[in-house]
Amino acid sequence: MRDKKSGPIYVNVGQSSQSDPTAAVQEATRQIVSSETCFVLAFTPQGLDLDVVAQELEVRFAGVPVFGCTTAGQITDQGYRSESLLLMAFSKANFRCTSLLLTPLKPLSITTIAAAAKRHAQQFQHTAGWNRLGLIISDGVSKQEDLLISTLETVLDDLPIFGGSAGDGLEFKNPYVLHQGQLHENAALLLLLETNLQFQGLEFDHFLPADTQLIITDADPEERLVFEINGELAAVEYARLVGCTVEDLSPLIFAENPLLVQHNTNYYVRAINNATDNDALSFLAAIDNGLIMTLGKGQEILETMEAGLSVVDAKGRPPDFVLGFDCVLRKLEIEQKQLVSQASKLFRDHRVFGFNTYGEQNCGVHMNQTFVGVAFFEPKERHLF
Repeated sequence: MRDKKSGPIYVNVGQSSQSDPTAAVQEATRQIVSSETCFVLAFTPQGLDLDVVAQELEVRFAGVPVFGCTTAGQITDQGYRSESLLLMAFSKANFRCTSLLLTPLKPLSITTIAAAAKRHAQQFQHTAGWNRLGLIISDGVSKQEDLLISTLETVLDDLPIFGGSAGDGLEFKNPYVLHQGQLHENAALLLLLETNLQFQGLEFDHFLPADTQLIITDADPEERLVFEINGELAAVEYARLVGCTVEDLSPLIFAENPLLVQHNTNYYVRAINNATDNDALSFLAAIDNGLIMTLGKGQEILETMEAGLSVVDAKGRPPDFVLGFDCVLRKLEIEQKQLVSQASKLFRDHRVFGFNTYGEQNCGVHMNQTFVGVAFFEPKERHLF
């Protein structure tokens, strides 16, 4: 087994914590060999001048497509970070890529997006013996991720799709998606990949359903607002169920006491963003009138991380690297519990790179407070980066 401290072979990673956008791009790109790169994923922190970052990346990677988004945090080779520009350069010898910008998300035309995605996939020529997957990066405040990912899962039913929602720190206001040197609001980016690497999808959270069930009795599904739970004011009833007052409700309370929805045999987290002045609850994923939900009961978050990331291929080998989409509410809970150094070590040990999201997508479902990722393993015939 390879030394956990060694870096990945099939992705080249650059990063910078410089506050000046030009200096940050220069430092991060110096760590990458453009001539060996198929495409780059760029995950940017809150606070950098995004226009400058986009322009500098286009100049530095002339001829190499750069995709990405703004984030609510980054996962670098140092683990969790909040102010680092992260670049992931995927090897030309091991990856092929094509991109499709989907806009506008709101209002969302299912027919238009479905036709565009299907046509795009049909035009992406298949390489014999290579594996295919999709990545989706969506505007995290569009409130359209549920419908978008279910649509893509339906029309691209032979293609596993993984992804995360773009963010802007903890502001929940203005996320951007980066495509072909331009920043886009109210948009999503669909990447279709081919690779000769083996891969495995990852998905885990640290919640089990508790005994307490509830029903949404008044909601605005389009805005993801819940006005009543069990016939009572939503925030008041939620506070009662979790054992606190409305005044005590906070991001940490919401993070530690999410609501779960059952889909088939699985439970998925529907995270609460905040409580409004009129005691409504704002959610980060789809809700609806009459929806039966269950309070989540938290498990030990580091143990579930270790178990979820400890995957191997058919030969018992660990991944070369993991592309990770990790909910910002998980990071918030880890910070509040002073577990950042331990969690960051787990990410380093398992060579996880990615960003903190406003929501995660996998198997046609949009969810919250979940880690979704793709573990990439060595190909049958090894090609060095």
